[in-house]
Amino acid sequence: MTTARPVPSYVLYGEDIPDSSPEFGHIETIAARSSLHDWEIAPHRHVRSVQVMLVSKGQVTLTIDNVTETLEGPCHIVVPVGSVHGFRFRPETVGYVLTLSSGFAQRRSADADPMLHALTHGRAGMTPAEVQDRVEFLSAEMLGITQDWRRPSGLFLAMAEALLRSLVPEIEADGGDHGSDLRLSRLRHLVELHFRDQLPIGWYAQRLGMTTRTLTRLCRAKLDCSPQELLHARLALEAQRLLCFANASVVQVSNELGFSDPSYFSRFYLRMTGHRPHLDKSTHAHGE
Repeated sequence: MTTARPVPSYVLYGEDIPDSSPEFGHIETIAARSSLHDWEIAPHRHVRSVQVMLVSKGQVTLTIDNVTETLEGPCHIVVPVGSVHGFRFRPETVGYVLTLSSGFAQRRSADADPMLHALTHGRAGMTPAEVQDRVEFLSAEMLGITQDWRRPSGLFLAMAEALLRSLVPEIEADGGDHGSDLRLSRLRHLVELHFRDQLPIGWYAQRLGMTTRTLTRLCRAKLDCSPQELLHARLALEAQRLLCFANASVVQVSNELGFSDPSYFSRFYLRMTGHRPHLDKSTHAHGE
């Protein structure tokens, strides 16, 4: 009897970064990585990031959560956190791959922000000519910014947001939920809106119109984790972000994320990351 291999998980295809990097932003050309793998990216997932594929010219066959589709450029693909996906490109396909930490969704302007919907639901579609010019310009500008991608500059993140918002009207107008279970997409959306509230799993299940057991089976099948593990991972990621980039104290982060006791938060953080919360702050301050 053969044992099924787990789906590999990366931050960037073929590589990862330490958990102590809570916020990151990276862009590269499609050819930079795909040409090294005979223009084919094997199925994998990102549990800490969302990915935006921007094809200018050429062709891509994408598989997302067992749904396969072939698109001609110019087109765009938004891959939400946790979706199993792979790509096969026609040789010499031109375009960019933008990778952003999952916390980027916090840049939403409101709970109903269509950018948040795009990041948590995912989408694949054609890019209109009037939008493509802006996408090309912003992608080239981001590629030209010299920075440590594990600590993206405000300029890089602002350009990434502008690019995504250029695509949002098309994503929103289509209204589709390409390549993922609708219930899972709704769960991602709820998690982004309410992870700070420390709500029980039964609350999420009720909002999704299912039992807790059904929700657990869905997460196990699609994300290879329990709903509680999904929520805890999101909390830990936000805690790292606040400690590193918001200059917040352990007590402030504990309160911000709904923990009743800073000591419990510290134990939670140690369990999730392998070190105590104050280390992230000192590392950020002295790790240049």
